[in-house]
Amino acid sequence: MRQPLTREAIAKAARDILVAEGRGGNAPKLKPKDVIAGYIKGGGASPVEGGDRLTLLRDGDGDGTFEGRTVFAEDLNAPYGLALVDGRLYVANQDSLVRFDYRDGQTRASGPPVKVTDLPSEINHHWTKALAASPDGRFLYVGIGSNSNTTERGMTAEANRAVIWQVDAATGAHKPYATGMRNPTALAIQPGTDQLWAVVNERDELGPNLVPDYLTSVREGAFYGWPYSYWGQNVDPRIRPQDPEKVASAIAPDYSLGSHVAALGLDFSTPAMGTDFAQGVFIGEHGSWNRSDPVGYKVVFVPFRGGRPTGEPVDFVTGFHVDGNTYGRPVGVTVDPRGALIVADDLSNIIWRVTPVR
Repeated sequence: MRQPLTREAIAKAARDILVAEGRGGNAPKLKPKDVIAGYIKGGGASPVEGGDRLTLLRDGDGDGTFEGRTVFAEDLNAPYGLALVDGRLYVANQDSLVRFDYRDGQTRASGPPVKVTDLPSEINHHWTKALAASPDGRFLYVGIGSNSNTTERGMTAEANRAVIWQVDAATGAHKPYATGMRNPTALAIQPGTDQLWAVVNERDELGPNLVPDYLTSVREGAFYGWPYSYWGQNVDPRIRPQDPEKVASAIAPDYSLGSHVAALGLDFSTPAMGTDFAQGVFIGEHGSWNRSDPVGYKVVFVPFRGGRPTGEPVDFVTGFHVDGNTYGRPVGVTVDPRGALIVADDLSNIIWRVTPVR
């Protein structure tokens, strides 16, 4: 039986892959919308329960086949984001940021995790906590999604939500780094810079063509609109009361991925991926649940030029949704240092390794 791999985040270490297995959330359903949505989403979800653990996959001989599999750590709480920095492995559970000591070659954590800080976990409508580390390891960035689509649970439930936190790795002290991001599901640092990037899932129920999920550089102190506006200063008429000052301060993201693609993975490419895919990002699109014409269900490559996204996204891994049948749903993606793309699929419970044709 394949090990359950639900809503993974992947960390790179030598010839090992660490996979976070978890399924979280405890939000009560707001009838009838959430009942209907839950039924539809359930048709595209794995029946296997999340393991609340980290699993280590090892390619001992370097041939690209990960023949070893061990449980690295268990008894976690819906782990999602992972970051490996200077001998420490950071894990973003749905309720806390924790760390383990880590050394190359070990197959199991040497002790229980140490808490860095608590994370907002009340309700957890969006439970996934994305994670990235600054290049010097001083700061950790945590993506914290909203507790609703458009504040239908009230603004009190949105305290410390729809934000990216900056966390001091040494002390756990934290502050909002950017706000107004409905559900920042994956974070990455652009190589050679300190620039943080994110993919964000936007709001629903404004039709099949609104609102675009997006890829963006993250500006410190910036407000990205949620819930009052989208794509800059386009007002969402459903929000009461409105806040014109907040709308006026909202900035537009950098790059549209299209509406309802449900982007859940992000990693920058390297020259090892070949000339055509050397500069840009790979994005895992989990796929829509609320469109008659499904979108997403693939991994795309967004080319960069001069450090910025440019041109149309390129389909890189497809075949997950064919003729109305769903065979897989991409989540986490990471670029193997040897020049392969690792893709976590939380419907078929498979980790795929995609290699260039040499």
